Amino acid sequence: MHWKKFGKKTLQASRIGLATLAMTQFTLLGPLADTAKADTHGDTRSPIKHVIIIVGENRSFDHLFATYKPRDGQSVDNLLSKGIVKEDGTPGPSYFRALQFSADVTGHTTYELAPTSHKKPYTHEPAPLNGGPTDVCINNGICSLADATSSENGLATNYYQYLTNGGTGLTGHVPDTRIPGVHSTAPYSTLPGGPFPISGPNFVYDQYAASPVHRFYQMFQQMDCSAKHVTRHNSSGCLNDFFTWTEVTVGSNNNGKPQPDNFSTDYAPNVVTTNEGATSMEFYNMGQGDAPYTKWLADHFAISDNYHQPAKGGTGLDSLYLGFADAIWFQDQNGNLVPPHNQNIWAGGPVDEIENPNPQPGTNNFWIQDGYGGFGNLGASTGVYGGGTYSNCSDSSQPGVGPVLQYLAALPKPIKPNCDEGHYYLLNNYNPGYFGDGSNAYTDSNSNNTPFTIPPTSQRSIADVLLEHNVSWKYYGDQWNAYLTDKYQLNYGTVGPNSDQYCNICNPFQYQTQIMTNDAVRTEHLKDTEDLYNDIAKGTLPSVSYVKPSGWVDGHPASSKWILYEGFVKKIVDAVQANPKLWESTAIFVTVDEGGGYWDSGFIQTLDFFGDGTRIPLIVVSPWTKPGHIAHNYSDHASIVKFIERNWNLPTISKRSRDNYPNPRVDDDDPYVPVNSPAISDLFELFSFGQN
Repeated sequence: MHWKKFGKKTLQASRIGLATLAMTQFTLLGPLADTAKADTHGDTRSPIKHVIIIVGENRSFDHLFATYKPRDGQSVDNLLSKGIVKEDGTPGPSYFRALQFSADVTGHTTYELAPTSHKKPYTHEPAPLNGGPTDVCINNGICSLADATSSENGLATNYYQYLTNGGTGLTGHVPDTRIPGVHSTAPYSTLPGGPFPISGPNFVYDQYAASPVHRFYQMFQQMDCSAKHVTRHNSSGCLNDFFTWTEVTVGSNNNGKPQPDNFSTDYAPNVVTTNEGATSMEFYNMGQGDAPYTKWLADHFAISDNYHQPAKGGTGLDSLYLGFADAIWFQDQNGNLVPPHNQNIWAGGPVDEIENPNPQPGTNNFWIQDGYGGFGNLGASTGVYGGGTYSNCSDSSQPGVGPVLQYLAALPKPIKPNCDEGHYYLLNNYNPGYFGDGSNAYTDSNSNNTPFTIPPTSQRSIADVLLEHNVSWKYYGDQWNAYLTDKYQLNYGTVGPNSDQYCNICNPFQYQTQIMTNDAVRTEHLKDTEDLYNDIAKGTLPSVSYVKPSGWVDGHPASSKWILYEGFVKKIVDAVQANPKLWESTAIFVTVDEGGGYWDSGFIQTLDFFGDGTRIPLIVVSPWTKPGHIAHNYSDHASIVKFIERNWNLPTISKRSRDNYPNPRVDDDDPYVPVNSPAISDLFELFSFGQN
């Protein structure tokens, strides 16, 4: 989830970046300005000379591939293959393996990873509540194809129509009666107690849907991880059976607010809920026509069914791993390592930017401090409040940290947290340290700016490695050009040529001092997707291309649709294939930032304090893949970094980044669980080099 989802006031205040030269253990690069030097894409270990990484939004693997049936000779790990559901999406003989549970921790004072108090399965899932525009024309302002084409240029031609339709027809956070088994009157839900198909006669694939919670400590609790649960085929001991309960008890955007007196975990008139219900348990039925282009790509190229979001939580932290293969931490311009904690800042306050997932007294799991930052007045706070998003995970006395460290240490093979002493790491969504023009966003006190940003960092990323070894790269952000003239993103959501739905928190390099303050580097390597389409057509594509769609077409639930992301991907795939010389040397990695809070049935490897999280889609589109191939090697976003490093014979980013992990080794009877954990693949197994 990124900041655009949090309402008008928060939206305007949170479209910013960050600044302040962070003092870190890394020194700034010297000769980065020599970016015009000719690049022939270097000596590579494979025929791949061009990598394009397209990153959509917020879908787990099972959410899309639950009923996918592979080609003969291939196997896939999904709900259908496990017998959890049948081909029509109804419960199968092994549905019990996917049941969700509730608990009651009232009276408990500390955050719990694996609650056991009054744990019991749901007879019926709480009703999933409505989300997304009621009417696209009224809510989004896109009333015609002309509006669509003038606002967004990143779709294959016949996909623009989907920007003009798909409104829910429902007003407010009410039971989503489009879903079979959800009703407008009591009982509001007759859904079974686990995953359920979202599509049906009244909910077609091109309609908008709701978005579930997906933050760091929420996902950790949803996963229900304990050393007591460890088995041979589940070395992390995560049961993934508290997705619904966490969603309906704490939800998102608490920001330090007290639990309302009339709070309920189930929908009913005149009560307050988290506005979600069991949204996290929804899935599409690919076997019956949903996600058709995604299925076509999977059938004709290669996918992984063991690729994961690299950290728990949402867009910000998970996007960072695509660039850093690591988390980043707070240090302001004065060298302070502790984020604002119950203190005033330039925008008001006091605010508390440190996470505290301990339950509020007398509540069942409603947390003390968790959020992205609130705007307005709350108690003694004026102007802004809340904002808990950092944790010092080296200190077991910090809220939420102790239970995680205890879990890591209790595993049969203890896992190193990888938390440097005294560092408060960014766990959820804060804006980056710089605006697109390279100016400092953290120290900018303009009233249109947001104070909820992380100071700039000089931690190393893959961009530093590529620059040092003269391997060309660009980050293509959809609507970047509009953002350059709209640094506070006041035009966010505007329809027409001035539309600015660029995602600043999605660009890992926008957090970096050595990239953003070097004019030559910044202007050469950070581009609009208009430049991507021109580079593809002219054959001037760099070796490494990161591509991020705008908020209109990134596939994010509620604000976008998966069919729009399919249209974005199709335009790029078609363009590359239209240039035969480019196509023969290209690999297009199609994935998402994270699972969006959607449940998934796959194994999750514990790598460190931060991750991993649920499985997410990864499709590799290339002439060097075998049609319909499904790879099972364990991987996450840092695997893409590893692929780049191996292919171009590059060193790792730093001593602590995840690109140092070895490739997985597995037993013959289980290709999904590495026996040499922590381990992640470099993705070479998705290709068939020498066989085409």
